[in-house]
Amino acid sequence: MSVLLEFSMTPLDKGESVSAYVSRSIDIIDKSGLPYRLGPMGTCIEGEWDEVMAVVKECMDKMQSDCNRVSVSIKMDVRDGAQNRLTGKISSVEKKLGRSVNQ
Repeated sequence: MSVLLEFSMTPLDKGESVSAYVSRSIDIIDKSGLPYRLGPMGTCIEGEWDEVMAVVKECMDKMQSDCNRVSVSIKMDVRDGAQNRLTGKISSVEKKLGRSVNQ
């Protein structure tokens, strides 16, 4: 089962600047080998259900190691047999528009 999962995970007990904590999740995502795109408000990863959920769990485990309260937002698009949707969905929109869009 192919999954496109966008999530944001933020500690609520570490003050205004949390990039040091968020960057640890990005390191985990990057080392997973799954395709991903970092955005300003979250990160989108693509893979099979168990793969993407394992990455989210690893990020949560790391965050909870020194954060007492964590906000997590997850949005998923599950589609059997679909591949390369991380880039394919954008390409589809660009084709319909007849031009590139900001990414």
